[in-house]
Amino acid sequence: MELFMTICLIFLYCIVFFICKLFLQMRNQYCYILAYECYKAPEDRKLDTETCGKLIMRNKNLGLEQYRFLLQAMVNAGIGEETYGPRNVIAGTEESPTLSDALSEIDDIVFGTLDKLFAKTGVSPSEIDILVVTVSMITSAPSLPARVINRYKMREDIKVFNLSGMGCSASVIAVDLVQNLFKTYKNAFAVIVSSESLSPNWYRGKERSMMLPNILFRLGGCSLLLTNKRALKHQAMLKLKHSVRIHAGSSDEAYESCTRIEDAQGYCGFFLTKNLPKAAAKAVTMNLRVLVPKMLPLRELVRYAVVSYWRSKSKTSAPEAAGAALNLKSGVEHFCIHPGGRAVIDAMGRSLGLNEYDLEPTRMALHRFGNTSAAGLWYVLSYTEAKKRLKKGDRILMISLGAGFKCNNCVWEVMRDLEDVNVWEDCIGLYPVKSTANTSFLEKYGWVNEPRHDK
Repeated sequence: MELFMTICLIFLYCIVFFICKLFLQMRNQYCYILAYECYKAPEDRKLDTETCGKLIMRNKNLGLEQYRFLLQAMVNAGIGEETYGPRNVIAGTEESPTLSDALSEIDDIVFGTLDKLFAKTGVSPSEIDILVVTVSMITSAPSLPARVINRYKMREDIKVFNLSGMGCSASVIAVDLVQNLFKTYKNAFAVIVSSESLSPNWYRGKERSMMLPNILFRLGGCSLLLTNKRALKHQAMLKLKHSVRIHAGSSDEAYESCTRIEDAQGYCGFFLTKNLPKAAAKAVTMNLRVLVPKMLPLRELVRYAVVSYWRSKSKTSAPEAAGAALNLKSGVEHFCIHPGGRAVIDAMGRSLGLNEYDLEPTRMALHRFGNTSAAGLWYVLSYTEAKKRLKKGDRILMISLGAGFKCNNCVWEVMRDLEDVNVWEDCIGLYPVKSTANTSFLEKYGWVNEPRHDK
C-alpha cells in the first residue's frame, strides 16, 4: 500500500511539475509593442509632379516610348504628390551615388525615429536588451546596428541582429525573431528598426520592368519598442497573438520573380517578372493555410468545411457561390496589407474578400508615403490609428510580401483604444481621397501621348 501511495505521489508531482513548467513557458511568450515611430522626411524631399518630371527628363537613356510608359504607370500607381525621395535624387546627383549619401539617408531615418521613440516612452537606450536592424540594400563596416549602439551608447551585452536582403517583409521577420528571443530572455526590451536605402539604388536605365520600382519606392522607415514584461502590459499598444512565416524560394519561378540585376547597359535595379503576382498569390495561400486555423473561430472553420464539402458534391464551382469563401473578418477587424502598389492591393482585396473600407488604410498609406518597403505596414497601421478605428480587443492582421519569395503574416490584439496621429498629423483630415489616380502628371505631361508628325 505504501509503495502504491509513493508511486501515486510521484505521478502527481510529475503532473504538477509539467503544468507549472507549461504555465511558466506561456508567461514568457508574451510580446508587446509599447510604441512605434514612422519617419517623415523634410518638405524639401518631396517628389511632386515638377520634381519627378525633371528627374525623368534628365535621364538621357529614356525616349518617347519610355516617357509614355512612365506617364501611364505614374498616373495609375496610386502614388500621390506628397511622397519623399532621397536627398541625392532631389539634388540631381543620382548618376553618381556615394556611400556617404546612403549612410546619411539611413542616419536621418534611424536616428530620427529612435530619438522620438525613446522620448515618447521614457525608456533609456541603456535599457535595451535586443536590437534588430533591417535594411536590405546596403551594408557597411562597422554595421548599421553598430552605428546605433555607438550613437546611443548602449550596453556591451546587448544582443544584436542585422537583417539584410529580406525585402519588404523584413519588419515582420524581425518581430518573429524578437518573439522567439523573448522565450529565452526574460523581462527584456527590444528595438526593431526597419528602413531601406534608396540613394545608391535608384535605377537609371530604360528597362520597363526595372523602372517600376522608381515609381513605387519612396523614402521611409520606422522604429518599434517591444517587451515581454508583464508589468508593462497595461502600457502596451499591441500584443502579438500569432506569427507565421512562409518561404517559397525552392520554386525557381518564385525565386526569380523579383531580383536585383544589371541590365544590358550595366545599370543595377530590381527586375520584376510577369510571374510575380502568381508567386505572391501562392505564398499568401501557403501562409494562410497555417495562420487561418489559429486566428479564426471554430464556428467559421466548421462552416467553411461544410460549405466546401457541399460544393464538392454539387456542380456549383463558381467562386461567388454563397458562403464559399472563408470570412476572415470573423477573426480579425482590421487589415494592414503591404502597400506595394495599386495592383497588389487590388489583388489582395479580391482574394481575401475585403471591401474598400478594409483596404482604405493601405491605399491611403501608398498614396501619401508610397511603398516604404519593410516600414510600409506601420504607415498603414498609423493611418488606422489616426482615424481612431483601433479599439481595445480588436485584432489586426498584417500581411507582408518580400523577394525570395516570402509571405510573413502576424496577428495583433489591441490592448487599449489608440488614437495617436503619428506621421499623419498634418493631413489626416484630408483623407481618404476620392481617387488615388495622379492626374497632375497627365495634365502636365499628357503631350507625350499626342501623335508625332515627323517631317
